[in-house]
Amino acid sequence: MQVKGFSAAAVQAGIRYAGRLDLGMIFSHTPAVAAGVFTTSTVKAAPVLLDIERLESKTAQALLVNSGNANACTGQEGMDLALATSAMAARELGIDPTLVQVASTGVIGQQLNSEPFARAMPELVRSLRPEGFAQLSRAIMTTDLVAKTASARIQIDGVEVSLLGVAKGSGMIMPNMATMLCFIVTDACIEHALLDSLLRTAVDRSFNRITVDGDTSTNDMVLVMANGAAGNAPIRDHRDEGAVPFADALEAICRELALKIVADGEGATKLVTIRVVGAVDATEAVTAARTIANSALVKTAFFGEDANWGRIIAALGRSGCRFSQHRVAISFDQVRLVNHGMFVGGDAEEAATRILKQRQFTVEVDLGEGNGVGEIYTCDFSYDYVKINADYRS
Repeated sequence: MQVKGFSAAAVQAGIRYAGRLDLGMIFSHTPAVAAGVFTTSTVKAAPVLLDIERLESKTAQALLVNSGNANACTGQEGMDLALATSAMAARELGIDPTLVQVASTGVIGQQLNSEPFARAMPELVRSLRPEGFAQLSRAIMTTDLVAKTASARIQIDGVEVSLLGVAKGSGMIMPNMATMLCFIVTDACIEHALLDSLLRTAVDRSFNRITVDGDTSTNDMVLVMANGAAGNAPIRDHRDEGAVPFADALEAICRELALKIVADGEGATKLVTIRVVGAVDATEAVTAARTIANSALVKTAFFGEDANWGRIIAALGRSGCRFSQHRVAISFDQVRLVNHGMFVGGDAEEAATRILKQRQFTVEVDLGEGNGVGEIYTCDFSYDYVKINADYRS
């Protein structure tokens, strides 16, 4: 899919590995309205700090992204590198450096060499194509096994508007937010305040509801650029006709990419929805679901296809949420395993074990306390998760 007025590219710059795409770019032919959501970690990589500062202008025209090195915990040298590489990109593109956003992913704590950027930048800019987003999605992969893209087309007042997103993420995943990068472009004409608001809502309902391993990264970001090339009537606030379809499309793209990240979790063999209902309120429901989703004991049981509900209720008990264990019910898909805090007996465990053999399933926990509902999306822990992370830097 292509989005009017945008192009992308990726090249082999040799930043860390030979023979793989590792440097990418997105370019809008005109300056675009831009909004971003970034890691909540107090340890932020140089690109994140620079992007936050530059987004105060509410405008961007290009994104430069590398894999292989996170440029995090690299001090002033790392910030100087981020500034220098964005300046290289700006010179080749003929735009102001402040319109260039930067992103990095990879190993934390190692200085990033500018030479590969300098060598590769002319080729990168020459390679920009409207259809270049597929290459870009591969260039940002680290331990990802699959490239992640999502797109949507909507009608606003009879005008076709397109949205396209690419993302990476496989490990160090638990927003608010995670080792994940997501870049979304759209040709919609939309004002910054609304775009920023809709992005934050979409992120909260998607990327902030996933976890692979409970670890939050230094480099996470979701960046959206809207260049208005579709020519639709400007979307200024939530009451405008185009606001709802645009919001729905943006959230759908974020959700699709978020679920692809969980499904591609390092070593993952299961994609699991943890759904908590009957909580005191929605906040406690999400907290309870996140606690279960992050439990290593629960996640290893999923991998072992063991319907060990005791691990689930134990995790629930340390979540800090208000409930009585005598009201708790636990189901795997439609199989009820626990009622009133006790095993239901019979062939329930055998039926639940069959559910666990599926690639995807839902664990629903009913606390019986109120109307609060929340979902978190997670995966299992396999042997491969340990293998991947034991030698990640080697």
